[in-house]
Amino acid sequence: MTEAEKVAEAAKEAEAAEAPAETSHGEETGLKKLVTELHERRERAKLGGGEEKIAKQHEAGKLTARERIDLLVDPGTFVELGIHAGPHFSQRAMDGKEAPADGVITGWGNVDGRPVAIAAYDFTVMAGSMGMTGEIKMTRLRELALQKRIPMVWLLDSAGARIQEAAGSLFAGSGHLFREEVTMSGVVPLVAGMLGPCAAGTAYIPGLSDFVPMVVGQGAMALAGPHLVKAVTGEEISMEELGGAKVHCRKSGVGDLEVKNDEECIEAIKTYLSFFPSNCEEKPPVRETSDPEDRMSEKLLDIVPESNRHPYDMYDVIREIVDDGEIFDIKPKFARTIITCFARFGGMPVGIVANQPKHLGGILENDSADKAARFVNLCDAFNIPLVFLQDVPGFMVGSKVEHAGIIRHGAKMLYAVSRATVPKITVVIRKAYGAGYYVMNGKAYEPDLIVAWPSAEISVMGAEGAVNIIGRSAIEASDDPEATREAMLNAVREQIDVYIAAKNAMIDDVIDPRETRPTIIRGLRMAKDKRVDRPWKKHGVMPV
Repeated sequence: MTEAEKVAEAAKEAEAAEAPAETSHGEETGLKKLVTELHERRERAKLGGGEEKIAKQHEAGKLTARERIDLLVDPGTFVELGIHAGPHFSQRAMDGKEAPADGVITGWGNVDGRPVAIAAYDFTVMAGSMGMTGEIKMTRLRELALQKRIPMVWLLDSAGARIQEAAGSLFAGSGHLFREEVTMSGVVPLVAGMLGPCAAGTAYIPGLSDFVPMVVGQGAMALAGPHLVKAVTGEEISMEELGGAKVHCRKSGVGDLEVKNDEECIEAIKTYLSFFPSNCEEKPPVRETSDPEDRMSEKLLDIVPESNRHPYDMYDVIREIVDDGEIFDIKPKFARTIITCFARFGGMPVGIVANQPKHLGGILENDSADKAARFVNLCDAFNIPLVFLQDVPGFMVGSKVEHAGIIRHGAKMLYAVSRATVPKITVVIRKAYGAGYYVMNGKAYEPDLIVAWPSAEISVMGAEGAVNIIGRSAIEASDDPEATREAMLNAVREQIDVYIAAKNAMIDDVIDPRETRPTIIRGLRMAKDKRVDRPWKKHGVMPV
């Protein structure tokens, strides 16, 4: 029974038990009249900016805020808070103006059976701008999510701060939402669906969130909209060019996933949440799977080329070993030399960090290090095990990346992997060179299981690179430089042998590639109750 139906039923019971609620002329009196008025108020509020504004929303290819909520939650489970809200009485600039629900719908509902706090900005009401009352509602919702330890989902379609209310020195008392979002970070999952514009104040909501899907052609975010940009800099630019989905999902890295429409965005949010516990004190939900845990894959023998110089698509490897070949990619079009995605092994959610030889040989650079570091931190915060698939030639070198701070960015990834205490499984597939081996959870970084394929090459660098450094003088002085170089290459190659690492107990095993899936699952099950004690400290100082 819906909330409205419950209220109506209660009204009927009261009518039957008490004195007549109608006069001889059929006019409603007493509580019945008040209840009727209540429902009329609710219905007006649910219309938001009115039928005309709703029609414009649909014409623009967007669902309304309430339609989005209906798609997200299990039917009949949404409980709204603050439906009767409007402009705050203290805001004289809003005298006489209507703003149903004050432009933001707040409440909670079940998503796949689990409670989730939801805020949907209503673009039909003053362009979804943030008013004082709306922010009071949001504070209440953030408190609820934090205290009850349930995920927080924003459905963003907002012009940002309501200038009519924010202009002036009373602005000095604002800004609580960002501090509160930081407090929530790592305690409960934070999701910001970008279904429309998100300028200025609201742009930091996705900036502080864990997962940010963006609707192409609709979702956009920027610290200043096109009009302000032109006024300040003289630059003429559209919102899409300034901060659309392609900008943030491919260039800046603020966005996590490009989606086609509202429906696809909502579905992505539901899928994302399915990998996560409700809070940091729980373990992620395990699902039943019909994919055998001991399944071997013959295809793995043909995916990786014999020569370490030849590229291949790491996604082909990943899909062969995870449950039913299904993955959920995070930032797939940003920093494409590394893959970060969610998948399941034996029904258990995991985060996968994998080098991508298809792009620049899988080398690590500034953006890929940042991408991996953030993903590792996210998984570690919510008890999601990590699986590392190594085929890494190391970090990019040269003045360009040095001037851009590659040491700082690489240190960020190193820091994240070192700090992570969740179960960690490492599989060395091919190259594992230099600091790339370290940050991809090499032996020193406490993998609960580290194994390698027979094709693995673990070394400070490849044979060619080593000979170019240590043999340069000898090669130049030789009567037969090519023969000398080849002899030195063969000598170094003999030392880059995965069985040397195995012989000296520096890796746990050399496995048949076809055994990768069952090996990972056994490792995950062994480490599922892992506990790590670290020295007490307030917090470390992450490189930024």
